[in-house]
Amino acid sequence: MVYALDMKTAAAKQAVTVAGLRARKGGVPIVCLTAYTALMAKLLDEHVDILLVGDSVGMVLYGMETTLGVTLEMMIAHGSAVRRGAERALVIVDMPFGSYQESSQAAFRSCSQVMKKTGAAGVKLEGGADMAETIRFLTRRGIPVMGHVGLMPQSVNIAGGYRSHGKEAKDARRILGDAKAVAKAGAFAIVIEGTVEPLAREITKAVPVPTIGIGASPACDGQILVTEDIIGLFSEFTPRFVKRYAELDQQISAAAEAYAGDVRAGRFPGPEHCFGVNKKPAKKKG
Repeated sequence: MVYALDMKTAAAKQAVTVAGLRARKGGVPIVCLTAYTALMAKLLDEHVDILLVGDSVGMVLYGMETTLGVTLEMMIAHGSAVRRGAERALVIVDMPFGSYQESSQAAFRSCSQVMKKTGAAGVKLEGGADMAETIRFLTRRGIPVMGHVGLMPQSVNIAGGYRSHGKEAKDARRILGDAKAVAKAGAFAIVIEGTVEPLAREITKAVPVPTIGIGASPACDGQILVTEDIIGLFSEFTPRFVKRYAELDQQISAAAEAYAGDVRAGRFPGPEHCFGVNKKPAKKKG
């Protein structure tokens, strides 16, 4: 019995691989969250299968209005940090806008930099049928690619803002075709973002690789959310598809308020927080 439990624990701690993840199509749901720092990666690592270093870092940490201002250097810096904090989870890095759309060759140069400098297991890039040849080019040269269809934040200006996709039959057929093309090109998994539920369900049945939903369907093979959304650290807006599991923004504000009060009132620092101070009261004589 003890041996069986030890084996179970060892299996739970075994590092997630691209091949292992691909094989989980239709199996136990895949858990994915975003991470941008080593500390967050360490906190999440044992609970998730994938840590996505998303270009959402631009909005969440840098206060940008969209993801378009995120640079390759930023993604490499944050990808490296997350990789240092992760032991088990599969680390995937988002390719930022402008780093892969020009050509397959340009995409390879950018993606190879990310892979070499971060130690990540793979990259994620947005696009459907139009990116299939690039995905094929990358995967044939040893770069694992996670696809991304439906709502694509890097194309938000063309798409007319952040809205759900697939309501119209023509739009749904296009997105389904995009997913099939990305899977056929060699992507090991596909993120489906911001689509109507029946379409995400249909895509999941139609493609042979795992689908990761965000604002999509419970029928997807896995789910992803922005960590700061679910713990209440990013409160600029809360998308409909987000479920909050904590309200850390309130706790942080309350802690800062208490600290400020202690400093202004002279209660902090006390003797116990200082070096070279006798913390024990002197013994009385007699």
